[in-house]
Amino acid sequence: MSWNAGRAGEHSFAIQGGQFLLDGRPFQIMAGELHFQRIPREYWRDRLLKARAMGLNAVATYVYWGLLEPEPGRWDFTGENDIAAFIREAQSAGLWVMLRPGPYACAEWDFGGLPPWLLRLPDIKVRCRDPRYLAACESYIQRLSAEVRDLQIQRGGPIVMLQIENEYGSYGNDREYLQALKHAWEKAGLVVPFFTADGAAPDMLEAGTLPGAAIGLDPGTNANHFAEAEKLGRGVPVFCSELYPGWITHWGEPWARVKTEDLIPQLAWLLDNGKSFNLYLFHGGTNFGFTAGANFGERYMPTITSYDYDSPLNEMGQPTPKYFALRDLLAGCRRDSEKLPDLPAPLPVIEIPEFLPAESASVFDHLPLPRRVPQPGPMESFNQSWGFILYRTNLVGARSGKLTITDLHDYANIYVDGKHLGTLDRARNEQSIDIPASDPPASRLDILVEAMGRINYGDRLIDRKGITDRVTLGRMTLMDWEVFPLPMDRRFLETLAFARGRTPDRPGAFFRARIELKETGDTYLDMRGWAKGIVWVNDRNLGRYWEAGPQERLFCPAPFLKKGTNEILIFDLLRTAPAPIRGVRSLE
Repeated sequence: MSWNAGRAGEHSFAIQGGQFLLDGRPFQIMAGELHFQRIPREYWRDRLLKARAMGLNAVATYVYWGLLEPEPGRWDFTGENDIAAFIREAQSAGLWVMLRPGPYACAEWDFGGLPPWLLRLPDIKVRCRDPRYLAACESYIQRLSAEVRDLQIQRGGPIVMLQIENEYGSYGNDREYLQALKHAWEKAGLVVPFFTADGAAPDMLEAGTLPGAAIGLDPGTNANHFAEAEKLGRGVPVFCSELYPGWITHWGEPWARVKTEDLIPQLAWLLDNGKSFNLYLFHGGTNFGFTAGANFGERYMPTITSYDYDSPLNEMGQPTPKYFALRDLLAGCRRDSEKLPDLPAPLPVIEIPEFLPAESASVFDHLPLPRRVPQPGPMESFNQSWGFILYRTNLVGARSGKLTITDLHDYANIYVDGKHLGTLDRARNEQSIDIPASDPPASRLDILVEAMGRINYGDRLIDRKGITDRVTLGRMTLMDWEVFPLPMDRRFLETLAFARGRTPDRPGAFFRARIELKETGDTYLDMRGWAKGIVWVNDRNLGRYWEAGPQERLFCPAPFLKKGTNEILIFDLLRTAPAPIRGVRSLE
């Protein structure tokens, strides 16, 4: 336990029999997971030092391909995407790194981390040997490897292992696809040991593991779990690749919690039996922007913006009682006399007095040029990855009756002749709404659709957004549409013209406030009183809020703020008047 990734000199890491070996000696990985793309870059070091101070010797991180390559061939390794800088920061903090680069990650992230532009191909299949998907994966692997290749332990860096895919045995059984990924990493110069991660079930382990790769269990918390993996007879280390101190929360659900008293015995068993482990998650971070994903059980279940996850280190980066309980446990099992590092100084937290946005702008006054199409299509068919999209048609023939959207992905405002008729919500299995008869008859239909997050786990990964097929009114299929993509990116937001004292004539409006700050610090914007929408602070997208709960407050880290004037921008789907906002000190 005394090895420190920050120490100078060459090291080696290998798997031999059932053990991990660091510099030729048995080594127990004690890792905590955090995702660099979910954390402001300015806070990477703070979070890493707190991992070290809790008694961990390694961190694991996913890599979200979709952020690194937002358009085919256009790469972005700046800011929160600078993976090489994050890995060097982990080494500086004295931590080894387990890299989990997918290409598929899951992680409650939109499309499991895959780039949405893959879905522009109408018949593509993912996580298999579809040649178009595999070619894109190989390009990603080559480009990412150029960033991390020299940070492997064999070259003086902290990377000790790399994961192939993620929980593949829960999805498919194309073992040649897994081999193809492994060969691509090897061809790109990755020489560290590989591992896989799967549930501790015979079918998952058979389909998801690879000969020669260490076997991670999601989770592995008792002898039966490990025995199941040992039945494969691979002669490789078996470890707990995901131990859950917390869990996922979806919109409309109570906060998910894991009791510390239930977690401690699981970790104690792993420690007592010399098993390596990774806490998923040590620190969750935030699903900023449009990055939150969704699950599908009996219904569609979008994930909230906060990725606090009930982790030992909360969304704001503060140690919780769970953190200190785990720290005490890890400190008590150390085999050396080295004292755990002290915690870094707490980061400043501020409150912001209540303010009311004074300016507004209607999205309907700022529509881009439309695309004319015979029938609606998903936003991916218009080269759009995230945000909102408006569909408009003039009604001919059928003017009233049951309006049905097949299929709605995911939330829609329905307008008839410029008046808001109602909403449809995929999460509530809503697809139809009645258009009442009127005099004169209805003439124009607008459908404003929000993409709430692509499914990130299971067999419904192909989850295109918007209207995926058709719209019918009674028995009539509605034709001849105008489509207005609304990605809500910086280029679009710069076109907004705000006015004071004017109330938007229908829901679907922007509101703007400017506030003065003498000091900056972390805060949460309390959005109670608002209905459903997005918040930007100084052009940084904080993510979604929704009165469905349980989340009512959005994390605004200090690096997003500045001394002096700060601009707060809100887009609300349902309100035509602003509500007060204030900055508070906690998520709840």
